[in-house]
Amino acid sequence: MRNLKLLQTLEFKDIQAPGKPQYFSLRTEQNTVLIGSECGLIEVDPITREVKNEISLVAESFLPEDGSGCIVGIQDLLDQESVCVATASGDVILCNLSTHQLECVGSVATGISVMSWSPDQELVLLATGQQTLIMMTRDFEPIMEQPVHQDDFGESKFVTVGWGKKETQFHGSEGRQAAFQMQMHESALPWDDHRPQVSWRGDGQFFAVSVVCPETGARKVRVWNREFALHSTSEPVAGLGPALAWKPSGSLIASTQDKPNQQDVVFFEKNGLLHGHFMLPFLKDEVKVNDLLWNADSSVLAIWLEDLQREENSALKTYVQLWTVGNYHWYLKQSLPFDTSAKSRIVSLMWDPVTPYRLHVLCQGWHYLCYEWHWMTDRSSGDNSSDLANVAVIDGNRVLVTVFQQTVIPPPMCTYYLLLPHPVTQVTFSAHSKKSNDLAVLDASNQISVYKCGDSPSVDPTVKLGAVGGNGFKVPLKTPHLEKRYIIQFENDEDKEVNPLKLTLLTWIEEDSFLAVSHSQFSPQSTVHRLTIASSEAAEEQGQLIISSSVTVDGIIISLCHSSKTKSVALQLADGQILKFLWESPSLAVEPWKSLGGFPVRFPYPCTQTELAVIGGEECVLGLTDRCRFFISDNEVASNITSFTVCDEFLLLTTHSHTCQCFSLRDTSFKTLQASLCSSHVANGEVLRKVERGSRIVTVVPQDTKLILQMPRGNLEVVHHRALVLAQIRKWLDKLMFKEAFECMRKLRINLNLIHDHNPKVFLENVETFIRQIDSVNRINLFFTELKEEDVTKTMYPPSVTSSTHLSVDPAEKKLDLICDAMRTAMESINPHKYCLSILTSHVKKTTPELEIVLQKVHELQENGSSVPDGVSAEEALKYLFLLVDVNELYDYSLGTYDFDLVIMVAEKSQKDPKEYLPFLNSLKKMETNYQRFTIDKYLKRYEKAIGHLSKCGPEYFQECLNLIKDKNLYKEALKFYPPNSQQYKAICLAYGEHLTQEHQPETAGLVFARCGAYEEALSAFLACASWQQALCMATQLHLTKDQLGDLSRTLAGKLVEQRKHNEAAIVLEQYAQDYEEAVLLLLEGAAWEEALRLVYKYNRLDIIETNIKPSILEAQKNYMAFLDAQTTTFSLHKKRLLVVRELKEQAQQMNPDDEVPHSQESDLFSESSSVGNGSEMSGKYSHSNSRISARSSKNRRKAERKKHSLKEGSPLEDLALLEALNEVVQSIEKLKDEVHRILKVLFLFEFDQQGRELQKTFDSTLQLMERSLPEIWTLTYQQNSAIPVLGPNSTANSIMASYQQQKTPVPVLDAELFVPPKINRRTQWKLSLLE
Repeated sequence: MRNLKLLQTLEFKDIQAPGKPQYFSLRTEQNTVLIGSECGLIEVDPITREVKNEISLVAESFLPEDGSGCIVGIQDLLDQESVCVATASGDVILCNLSTHQLECVGSVATGISVMSWSPDQELVLLATGQQTLIMMTRDFEPIMEQPVHQDDFGESKFVTVGWGKKETQFHGSEGRQAAFQMQMHESALPWDDHRPQVSWRGDGQFFAVSVVCPETGARKVRVWNREFALHSTSEPVAGLGPALAWKPSGSLIASTQDKPNQQDVVFFEKNGLLHGHFMLPFLKDEVKVNDLLWNADSSVLAIWLEDLQREENSALKTYVQLWTVGNYHWYLKQSLPFDTSAKSRIVSLMWDPVTPYRLHVLCQGWHYLCYEWHWMTDRSSGDNSSDLANVAVIDGNRVLVTVFQQTVIPPPMCTYYLLLPHPVTQVTFSAHSKKSNDLAVLDASNQISVYKCGDSPSVDPTVKLGAVGGNGFKVPLKTPHLEKRYIIQFENDEDKEVNPLKLTLLTWIEEDSFLAVSHSQFSPQSTVHRLTIASSEAAEEQGQLIISSSVTVDGIIISLCHSSKTKSVALQLADGQILKFLWESPSLAVEPWKSLGGFPVRFPYPCTQTELAVIGGEECVLGLTDRCRFFISDNEVASNITSFTVCDEFLLLTTHSHTCQCFSLRDTSFKTLQASLCSSHVANGEVLRKVERGSRIVTVVPQDTKLILQMPRGNLEVVHHRALVLAQIRKWLDKLMFKEAFECMRKLRINLNLIHDHNPKVFLENVETFIRQIDSVNRINLFFTELKEEDVTKTMYPPSVTSSTHLSVDPAEKKLDLICDAMRTAMESINPHKYCLSILTSHVKKTTPELEIVLQKVHELQENGSSVPDGVSAEEALKYLFLLVDVNELYDYSLGTYDFDLVIMVAEKSQKDPKEYLPFLNSLKKMETNYQRFTIDKYLKRYEKAIGHLSKCGPEYFQECLNLIKDKNLYKEALKFYPPNSQQYKAICLAYGEHLTQEHQPETAGLVFARCGAYEEALSAFLACASWQQALCMATQLHLTKDQLGDLSRTLAGKLVEQRKHNEAAIVLEQYAQDYEEAVLLLLEGAAWEEALRLVYKYNRLDIIETNIKPSILEAQKNYMAFLDAQTTTFSLHKKRLLVVRELKEQAQQMNPDDEVPHSQESDLFSESSSVGNGSEMSGKYSHSNSRISARSSKNRRKAERKKHSLKEGSPLEDLALLEALNEVVQSIEKLKDEVHRILKVLFLFEFDQQGRELQKTFDSTLQLMERSLPEIWTLTYQQNSAIPVLGPNSTANSIMASYQQQKTPVPVLDAELFVPPKINRRTQWKLSLLE
């Protein structure tokens, strides 16, 4: 749904050269044009408008002096700085443009009618006057000569096996004799010049030749391959014209055919069969087709037509038409009618081989024209709901308009179309926001037809309904009507004689004025005109548009864009410079477009599509080049954009990666937008969505969610981009338009929680408005069923920018409960009978479903009946409840109310069998009330309630109650129902204590036993857990004898020694067993020297000092010395080895800098089928099978934990094992400080000064060694590397591996704590100054 928009026109008028032009060619590298005449060659530069070279062919006698010579071909040879020229007399001339040297490289005595070079310029084909074809190499060495007329069909001759013969087919009204009629061959067209025509395929592998058969007199198309072998011959086609053009993409060969009532462009396949056609908009024998030309990318077919001469000396017009195809329909996009004067007659025509949409035209009066088009979608630009999202498509003298707000109609169909008297060249919609549906059409006669929407007094014959029309159908569409046609009055009318496209970039800027651009014929300048409707007193049928004011700009204007919001107009020059056009000033003016920093804006490359948008408070110019590079002001932000549009506050783009991105411009900045477009990862799911391959944006429906995309073939697709949808829903919710928002969310599957979560405070304040707008029980129930506690504005639909105006409710209250309560209150106040089902749903959907209340309300409905018109019966309510709640669950809840009427009502409406529930209910009715409720609660597995009811049934049911308590472990709950002094309470406690003992909780069991007075059981429990204080208390309660107490004390002391609690064991032996000697021995074993001395002196047993204490102290000193010596040796060895290992690793790293981290335990974090690891590791010693992707078992993991760090020399993680061992040594020495301090005191006390000094000195030297070594072992580099976080909730296997590769240090993540040096507390006072 795009049109060809004229970007620029280049003219070179009145070229000073002798003779008349006959043929021309392009020199693409030099940007010059070679024109051949009957006198010779000239080379002109159309940009500087000067003649660069002039070579006479008459002087060298290659052309006759009488002017009868003719040039039939010109070809620029890129690599030879020469031009090859062929003359009709048969000479092939090589012209050097630098030296002007001429060389005749070949001559054909019978003359040359066509010279055609292959696209790769490796072969040249000559058609001679003797009806032969000569193929030569690029060096003009003949390869082969063959007659152009061949009797054979070619290599691809069809093979028939006799099926489907014409004789056996049905021929309808013609009868059977039609099968035997001989085909009559029609001769060539009367105006055919009988010259052969040659066209190469784009890849140069085949060429087609159209010739007149001497036998039949009709034209045929023959296809030859590159080896000059005939491939195929076309089927007989009556009225086949001489024009021939092979589509560069290679699929079709275009030609023309005269039919009895029309003239068609027909297409042949490579095998010679017809494949499609389209009709030209001319009458029979009105025009002839001189040539057909495909552009470089095969998207546009140019047709050069000329009026057939009906009278002598009559003026003939020539035409150039540009046709494109979409959805199998051919559109006439541009029609260029050239004037009847002799100098306006077209001599030659060709497309630019490099720029696909650039067309070169040479006229007879030495007038050169160059047009450059580009694709553009003509759409209405309104941003309010009154804009109908119109898109206009040019098709000859029709404008096809599709109204996307009301219906989506695929092309070539449309909503309605406008009929114009002449072919259309441009369409523009009104820039006024309230009149954006009005459109103006510029046709080839320079008339502007203005169509306006509104009431028309009569039916407009120029407006016809398209796909929406039909008999018997009412069309709810207001079509526009033709208000008036205006002829443009130029200041100098003779200028338009040659150039049919005088004006370009037409823009309807105001109600009565237009802007248009024209390009100078003499210099690289452009003029911006303001066209104003001329005032006329009489109501004429045709008005006039006059050029009220103009401003000239240095440079060629290639685009003009206008913003209806800011009224700004931006012009783009061919060099990318952006100008601001001040059209509202009394005298038109132009100034450079400047950024906020005051710098002029210039696109690095010229853009074919430009638009204005406000980004971050700054009005910017957006541009897209034909190479998919997207610019914002002078910054390139993306290089893969295929189309874009600005709609309201959104920028929408499609990319080469088949995605559509949508960015909000309201709260964003340029840097944020640039970062989002440059980033390959889009965090917000609203921004990006996948689209079909090759999709382009057609339009966006304003104030709606529809985005119209067109596929490469031409068909349309409507998508609702998530960003547009959510933005529109938020607007509706802000305006309290709940119904529109609800309908949109329901249709597009947006979570309905957004209605509340968008602004909880506002929603809860307007719950009644919400219910009145929805006004549907089913939809309110749908809203209830989708509710969940999650805030979707933080998870599913986060806003692009956090809004501070939307206040959330109190987080202490549950969202579901708040909504259900608020809506239930509103529905009960509006109409409780109508919204009965919704009220029931509000109870069910609460965080704790209120099913008992629901059942009670249903029970009330059954009792009261449904007398209200809008009311709901109990049967309907129950049937609805079964959809929300499981039948069995509802039955259980009804049973839990102990209301048998309610139970029977639910059971009857369910699918339950009466044989299942009636006997059970009958048996319950016979029971005593408390036991009945106990039975019900037990059935419903509400055991706590069941125990409560059973406790009220009397002591005879206690055993049953105790069994239930033991079975369900409800000891704590059961204790609440009995008084503490009762026998039942004690029985429950005993059972509870036994249960705790079995669960290996003896201390807790002892407390329970002690509370209920079971002291023996409590003593056993406390003894088992070595709780000596409680055990001795229980012994006192049991009044044990002295011997029994002594035995108990010794048992307790043994258990305490096992737990290395020597002090407490000594207290028990001394105070309760009166065995102080054993107590002293235990204290000496636990190194409690001072406490042992206290007992010795307390009991006046000084002999123990000599016999036990002093030997123990000396033995302990020797042990400490031996331990310190061993630890110091181990520390020194590990430290030395660590430095060696690090040096070896650094050397290996320098030799192989690309080596990856060695295999370690952390490799289990990565998928073993992932591609992040290198090949050497995957095929190395530690390879894994693909079956080990699951996590290790805990047993294997513990085993691996023990083995992961090996001190064996050469192991992969030896440095980590050494670090771990050194850390353990330092920590073990640090823990000895208190013990050393205690033994130093007693060594000094008993005059062991030498041993004390020796121990103190050794310990001090060990500490100093370790303090000095810490910086060497735990270096700063290793600490920093270990501190880099590479794991976390946002990490992936690839990101973790990339982090490892960046660090280039084998640091396993799970061992990072090893790189933190151990702490040595220097404040601890362990030394004894008396020994220094």
